[in-house]
Amino acid sequence: METKTINQKVVLKASPHEIYEMLLDSKKHEEFTGQKADISKHIGGKFKAFDGWVEGETIDLIPDELIVQKWRGKDWEEEYFSKVTFELKKVEEGTEITLTHEDVPEDKYESVESGWKEHYWDKMKKVLEKE
Repeated sequence: METKTINQKVVLKASPHEIYEMLLDSKKHEEFTGQKADISKHIGGKFKAFDGWVEGETIDLIPDELIVQKWRGKDWEEEYFSKVTFELKKVEEGTEITLTHEDVPEDKYESVESGWKEHYWDKMKKVLEKE
């Protein structure tokens, strides 16, 4: 299977801790996406988000700095996982998030790449601006 890597950087007006919690706390994830999430905050813990459309397992964590997950879409080949890395860095404007999403099936690349912007960064920004 041909795969590609997605690289994105975004700065959000929030602390690294707030961003870390939005990504790993089921309730906070549901607040910004508007869809059901069940996320374990532990290495080896499983997660489901977007009403089960996305699922995976957390493989590494450094609180408020790093999240690494095995990640797959519901419509992907059975048992195939990509790797998502969120690096969080405090900057003057808030937090810079560096996303690296490796091994994305080539036929899913465009929808996944735009999905990060539409379903994560834009929605997170909207929630954070209301606070």
